[in-house]
Amino acid sequence: MTGQGRETTDGTVGRTLAVLDLVAAFGRPVRFAEILPVAGLPKATLYRFLQALTHQDMLAYDDDRQTYAPGMRLVRLAHAAWAQSSLAPLAQEVLDRLAVDLGQTVHLAQLDNGAVLYVDKRNAKLPVEMFAQSGKVGPAYCTGVGKAMLAHLPEDKLAAALSRQSYHAHTPNSLTSAEALRAELVRIRERGYALDDEEHETGIACIAAPILSGTGRVLGAISVTTTTATTSRAQLLALAGPVTQAAAQIAATADTWRFPEHKQA
Repeated sequence: MTGQGRETTDGTVGRTLAVLDLVAAFGRPVRFAEILPVAGLPKATLYRFLQALTHQDMLAYDDDRQTYAPGMRLVRLAHAAWAQSSLAPLAQEVLDRLAVDLGQTVHLAQLDNGAVLYVDKRNAKLPVEMFAQSGKVGPAYCTGVGKAMLAHLPEDKLAAALSRQSYHAHTPNSLTSAEALRAELVRIRERGYALDDEEHETGIACIAAPILSGTGRVLGAISVTTTTATTSRAQLLALAGPVTQAAAQIAATADTWRFPEHKQA
């Protein structure tokens, strides 16, 4: 569905949630005067949406500082989503074991409207500062986990996801067109894993594998991330086996797992 079609069908609810996303994107408590220039809404409309979100505890308003921030209701919802909708609880043991065995940083991610949502992470023995953190949203076209998931989407969903990519050149190695990305996705499907060859951050490289259901549906992706200063390309490629095996283990768990049913007293 196009952005315009979605706005029409979602109406006020969609516009209100867009304001919630906007406040959260600041990454800090924010004043009304800061939100207004970027909201694209009349002053009275924006104020009404902010009031509604505050009354529903989706936003918290600080009277002293006159700022808005994500509310505690979102924290409760996030915990519920993490437990019921993310792969993180099912993948914990696999992530723990892979991180210990390899001594490298391990990421678990899922697709969210064409972007990468990092849902869990294990740090290396010697942690390295990088963009990817649990809860962060990143681009799909220039990350290992993103490309691993895109490569296995059906054509209609892939086309929609590709249309949402910015194709910004984060580094000289970034793919900057849908055509270049599609060619790379073909290679990823053939070999079973994806690489981030310093495409998102200079000096950071990773190898990633998709987590697929028994029917081939994309559930998520797992990656091992390291630095080009400490790991050669050959050493990175040697991790393809452990990464794809870990992805298969998570997929098997996800296929057989059923959310515990509530037992009536």
